[in-house]
Amino acid sequence: MDLLSLRKEIDKIDDELIPLLMKRMDIAKEVAKYKVEHGIPVLNQEREQQILDDVAEKCGEQGDAIKTIFSATMDASRALQHKIIGGGEELRNLVNSTQRGEHLSDEGMPIACQGVDGAYSGIAANTLFPDSTIKFYKQFENVFESVNKGKAIYGIIPVENSTAGSVHESYDLIMKYRFYVVGACDLKIEHCLCAKEGTKFEKIEEVFSHPQALSQCNVFLKSFDFTGVNYTNTAAAAKYVSESSKKNIGAICSVSAAKKYGLKILRRGIQNITNNTTRFIVISKKLVINDDADKISLIFSAPHTTGSLYRVLGRFSMTGLNLTKLESRPVANGKFDYFFYADVMGNVYDESTLDLLCALSDELPEFTFLGNYHEIKP
Repeated sequence: MDLLSLRKEIDKIDDELIPLLMKRMDIAKEVAKYKVEHGIPVLNQEREQQILDDVAEKCGEQGDAIKTIFSATMDASRALQHKIIGGGEELRNLVNSTQRGEHLSDEGMPIACQGVDGAYSGIAANTLFPDSTIKFYKQFENVFESVNKGKAIYGIIPVENSTAGSVHESYDLIMKYRFYVVGACDLKIEHCLCAKEGTKFEKIEEVFSHPQALSQCNVFLKSFDFTGVNYTNTAAAAKYVSESSKKNIGAICSVSAAKKYGLKILRRGIQNITNNTTRFIVISKKLVINDDADKISLIFSAPHTTGSLYRVLGRFSMTGLNLTKLESRPVANGKFDYFFYADVMGNVYDESTLDLLCALSDELPEFTFLGNYHEIKP
């Protein structure tokens, strides 16, 4: 039998499967109605697992492959049932009662950032809040605490760089505080090697900066055999170098930080790649959804069963949503459990998107909706 004949056989089988699958979905609708009338939750994990185990046993060496097909069918059936039942009441109420607006308002309060004047966080804050006062804090957690205590409505923190990857401390704090994400911007980062007037390039031995900046410039540092020294912030490093009496140290920072602290720029654009970009997010205790919101941020955990994460991610694909970020961070319980942070392109006022999020909020062991916002890109 040639390939064309084989494909015709597959098409014939598919034609036989379609009405059966449609019939299964029709029955799933009736199941949903029954569950509503009797107060039964949509997900019955034990029953699903029994079915999948039975499928694996009946299908022999093809058991794992057929289980995957059956699990996807079950996920589609549950999605339909959730849509009929209208679950996730708490999340639906939150979204429907949320303030919507074209622009974020600081309400006359400062914007909280980590670092000192001249830091990239401050530049991001000026991009997002051009008319606002900025208050700098020493540590990332100080920014969260400022928002937590009402000293600032909004805080700005870096979460990801296109060269060095995720800022893990930021994600850990997001997991800890569970504040809303109400805005974001991508800031193009140009790093400079700077030093005090009179310091010669060839005499520099140590270069101070934030670990992320050192990582983003590691090719340059290695080329000239400089020793990178971790510092709390790029601008803070510039300030330290400007106040130091040493003549053999430099700082990696922005042009604005160099000017702010009177440093001489010895080399510009020393980052590994030209298009070096850092993503900053706006955190808040108050949920605000922009009119042009197109990105959703979530935290969730998956059940300890084979393929559970795969099935969760498949639900986004089934709804036509694109995941742009998936970050796993350990739960501090000593059991190697993990939370997942996800960014998804979409808007919660789209009915199918909200139905999915509400379904996941009902089904998953842990689920937190962090926000729906627009990300400003350079």
